[in-house]
Amino acid sequence: MVDWKDREFSDTIVLFDVDGTLTPARQSVTPEVIEILNKLRKKVVIGFVGGSDLSKQKEQLGPNVVNEFDFAFAENGLTAYRLGQQLASQSFIGWIGEEKYQNLANFILKYIADLDIPKKRGTFIEFRNGMINVSPIGRNASIAERHEFEAYDKIHQVRKTLVDVLKTKFSDYSLTFSIGGQISFDVFPTGWDKTYCLKHIEAEGFKTIHFFGDKTYKGGNDYEIYTHPKVTGHSVNNPNDTVRELKELFSL
Repeated sequence: MVDWKDREFSDTIVLFDVDGTLTPARQSVTPEVIEILNKLRKKVVIGFVGGSDLSKQKEQLGPNVVNEFDFAFAENGLTAYRLGQQLASQSFIGWIGEEKYQNLANFILKYIADLDIPKKRGTFIEFRNGMINVSPIGRNASIAERHEFEAYDKIHQVRKTLVDVLKTKFSDYSLTFSIGGQISFDVFPTGWDKTYCLKHIEAEGFKTIHFFGDKTYKGGNDYEIYTHPKVTGHSVNNPNDTVRELKELFSL
């Protein structure tokens, strides 16, 4: 199943994290990044793999994103598109069951209710198709409030502490907790991290798989795919880093 003969390197795919890699966290992609991706797509196959749902990725990367990338992997690939056509998806609630989910959600909400942090906004648990996203400050925080919480969290380790509590409390649930972005962390079945997207490209015959991400440290939501034995990982700090490295690597 290979449709990539129009590419200079048809056996190579380059995958990208979204937040902090192609865009600033929860902000829109810049014209410079779009331009470099268009040039790159003439040489190799490209795809993005983000933890957020597809609606957020459309906000950041553009409404036609499933056609502007060869592969679009939302929620780590649990919602997936190939050349604009949707592939098979998985359901977090179907996997965990309502009773266990209620136990988990109730515990998290009670924990956050007792947290003493500078600000709380809204949407502390965001329910997605393939995972839940947990935010102590709430996903309704403004951009300025996100920056403020991120700085506070680096000192006080609010997210890491909650993750450690959940790992102990729900050790029998076979869940993975992955910190990403500025204000939240993802909770999903073990094995449903960003390496999940690789299942969708196994049959394509790619000899080289590159991945660019910014949360590549252990516990970050790019770590598993960044360190995967079949993947050549590239750790970046921001979209400018990504552009610079792509220009060097592919002579763009």
